[in-house]
Amino acid sequence: QVQLVESGGGLVQSGGSLRLSCAASASEPILIINPMGWYRQAPGKQREMVARIFTSGSTDYADSVKGRFTITRDSANNAAYLQMRSLNPEDTAVYYCTANVRRLGYDNYQNFWGQGTQVTVSS
Repeated sequence: QVQLVESGGGLVQSGGSLRLSCAASASEPILIINPMGWYRQAPGKQREMVARIFTSGSTDYADSVKGRFTITRDSANNAAYLQMRSLNPEDTAVYYCTANVRRLGYDNYQNFWGQGTQVTVSS
């Protein structure tokens, strides 16, 4: 099993910033994570992709966060970060880290999710 531990959520005023962190760990050596990313789910809404980053360094962003959010990764430490700026109340949601992981002894990638971290933006 792979554990994804998120941190960095909280309450922030509109226009503020937060930085989310996600660290992956497993009992077997992790060979590669591709991609690693963040989704979010607001009350009454479907879970949506926010940002993801591939081992190549390429990134995808939801249109609603382009220019405000930046995803980065530390491949050596199996970690990813989401820097969020110019937050607004519409960004309020539970943010989930997700990773496609290839471990030693496994032929395929497996997808894992973190428990989620709450981000609340007050107006």
